[in-house]
Amino acid sequence: MLNDMNTAYDLIEFNRIYLAVFYSFVAAFYTTRIILLKSKITAEVIFPGQRFGTTWWNHSLFRGFRVMIWMLCVCRLLFPDTDNYIGRFTGLEEYCVILTGTVLLTAGFLFTISVHCYFGKEWRSGIDPSGPKNIISHGLYKYSRNPMFLGVAVSQLGFFLALPSVFTLICLVIGWFTLLRQTLSEEQHLLAAFPEDYTRYRLSVRRWI
Repeated sequence: MLNDMNTAYDLIEFNRIYLAVFYSFVAAFYTTRIILLKSKITAEVIFPGQRFGTTWWNHSLFRGFRVMIWMLCVCRLLFPDTDNYIGRFTGLEEYCVILTGTVLLTAGFLFTISVHCYFGKEWRSGIDPSGPKNIISHGLYKYSRNPMFLGVAVSQLGFFLALPSVFTLICLVIGWFTLLRQTLSEEQHLLAAFPEDYTRYRLSVRRWI
């Protein structure tokens, strides 16, 4: 029993470092990705939508929580007492739970990166009023209509399990809600742009998995 507690404690302390490094890398990845892509295509790649509209709120919430998560993870590393203010679920601080969360967090992000690579310079964040030119229905999109969002959702679940707390639960609920709302908005856009093709695609491929 004591060994199990020590093992869980060691993993918690490891995650204190890992989460700070992980989310710093996530921030660096997206910032670099956007800057390089914009310079390559000399066009905008971020489309939050009309101010105060549904997709604008989705983008604002997503960006806001991403910053808060990164700041929290860095603060936990520099000031360990931060843990006293996030509403920890100590009953979930078991080795298997935290390890599962860490694996899901990492795997979800790596999967998301793979979708980014698949898109290449065609990747956009949000709904591009002038695009897309066609529906992508091959590769990962043969199995899921939203593989990138699926990867993000898995990573969000992993974050909650890796650091079970009131804060991370709020992040999970709002994150999944935001992903669903953005998915529905993008589906409406695609249906309007490709009424026949997207209808067929939607009937043959599930939204998630």
